[in-house]
Amino acid sequence: MIIRYERNGKIKHGWMVEDENKVRVIEGDIYKVQSAKPIMTGLELPLGDVNLLAPSAPSKVVCIGVNYRDHAEEMGFELPVEPLMFLKPSTTVVGPEEPIVYPKLTENLHYEGELAVIIKKEAKRVKAADAEEYILGFTCAIDVTARDLQMKDGQWTRGKSFDTFCPLGPAIAAKVDYQNLRIVTRVNGEIRQDSNTNQMVFTVPQLVEAVSAVMTLLPGDVILTGTPPGVGALQVGDEISVTIEGIGTLRTRVEAETEA
Repeated sequence: MIIRYERNGKIKHGWMVEDENKVRVIEGDIYKVQSAKPIMTGLELPLGDVNLLAPSAPSKVVCIGVNYRDHAEEMGFELPVEPLMFLKPSTTVVGPEEPIVYPKLTENLHYEGELAVIIKKEAKRVKAADAEEYILGFTCAIDVTARDLQMKDGQWTRGKSFDTFCPLGPAIAAKVDYQNLRIVTRVNGEIRQDSNTNQMVFTVPQLVEAVSAVMTLLPGDVILTGTPPGVGALQVGDEISVTIEGIGTLRTRVEAETEA
């Protein structure tokens, strides 16, 4: 699986071999598929010698609301007739083990475990039938929300956009059956969400088509595909993880906001 890491002040991509606890170093830009293709250098590093970062550094994160049938049923919502889109800025993105900061402006912080799609190349007006050509792979995500602000504002930008509100990782799985993956969110070891991507209202290819019809997706951009039932509150000190079968586990924790 593809990772993005920092070592000795340099940021690179690598291929994580988790069962062997090592990283195979990749040189070159993994998004330049037509020229200057990345190469496997043959160099290997112990996994413990690198600092894992968010596996992508997107220009934007496009999120989809109410996209799981079981979540819609839980909330008493009608199924949407087209994808419900909103955005998170790139400044929300953090990597594995980087903390979620609980802002002082909110009193009701919520988690939403999600499957994230990583875009491989520029995508504009892509048809669902061709969507897989534009997908680099998939990773785990947490859509963090200041729920009180979201409800107060009547729109979602402020409540979804605080720094650290989009943990991603730990790695990008290039080939998984994204239509049938178990997704589990745990808070302090307790299962809070447990569902399957087969509950999605709109499939991944349909989402790529819908989003790229509105905006151009750039290499590294992220689509969050919606959350299963069981969303709930987070407190300072909580440890949260999202595990998606075939991808791995994204772990983080909640810390209080400190004075700048």
